[in-house]
Amino acid sequence: MPTEPYKYIGAIPKLRMPKTALGVFHVVAAETPAQAIGAPEGVMAAQFFTYKGIPFPCLEYSPETLDYVDRQFQVQDDDIFNITYPKAGTNWMLEILSLIRCDGDPSWVRSVLNLRRAPWIETNRGLQIALRYPPPRLLSSHLPIQLFPRSFQGSQAKVIYTLRSPKDVLVSLYHFSQALHLYKDPGPMDAFLQDFLSGNLHYGSWFDHVAGWLGLRGQKNFFYITYEELQQDLQGSVVRICHFLGKKLSEEQISSVVKNASFQTMRENQMSNGSQIPDEYMDHQKGQYLRKGVSGDWKNLLSEEQSHRITTMSCEQLHGLGIAFPWD
Repeated sequence: MPTEPYKYIGAIPKLRMPKTALGVFHVVAAETPAQAIGAPEGVMAAQFFTYKGIPFPCLEYSPETLDYVDRQFQVQDDDIFNITYPKAGTNWMLEILSLIRCDGDPSWVRSVLNLRRAPWIETNRGLQIALRYPPPRLLSSHLPIQLFPRSFQGSQAKVIYTLRSPKDVLVSLYHFSQALHLYKDPGPMDAFLQDFLSGNLHYGSWFDHVAGWLGLRGQKNFFYITYEELQQDLQGSVVRICHFLGKKLSEEQISSVVKNASFQTMRENQMSNGSQIPDEYMDHQKGQYLRKGVSGDWKNLLSEEQSHRITTMSCEQLHGLGIAFPWD
């Protein structure tokens, strides 16, 4: 079993990251005042700042951390990055990669919080964990490619990029924003949709995010997969991921990965289901960290006109990639 990342080693740079009794969660206020960036009734964080044109909540993020990650974070050749746009399957892939790393043994995923197994490098606390994480590191990020650590270029670190239907991402994020105190009340779906299409959500535009990262396809250290593929054939997907990572697992070990990375198993695992998030950060009565884990739920919320707007923009923005997505 890999060394637990909370057994810190090494020094940490002097970033403004105060400790709190809440463990991996705390509030850091931006040093620059929040700036209005459009659609004031949308999902924008109650307090937020922009970094190189991309909005971020002040809760758990700061300009100093993002600048450090951008300019100074040292990617290591044996790093594995779990990268997605928010609500595109991040935690599912995190669970899969954690289990693959442990040869299918579920002990690690049952005993260590997912935010410590694969910390988000762009968050204040996640960066602290990542910098003290003994190699080989398993790391997560929602960053668009232009804000990703510059040291990734030329490294042998591996990236697994998971993407999902923009309609399901939108609906999942809409429900999540109702429970997470990062955000204002998301308001009506039409206003939320406009923010989504305009890139006025935290981490910016889904379309730019996908186009940016998929620009790396063809590189030997980049692998992409869709949420829909994981749902349709999880075992086959695990085999493909193992092949990309150069990890050889037996049929029994692969079956264990599949079993323990199932949505139902994750919902029952307190280290993976978000139940450890303090109430002051998430209203657990209003929503669940792991809600449904299905595809096509957008049909229950979006109108035909709203669906058409997303389809139209997807065609306009992603046509040049030449990729047939499973939701097209």
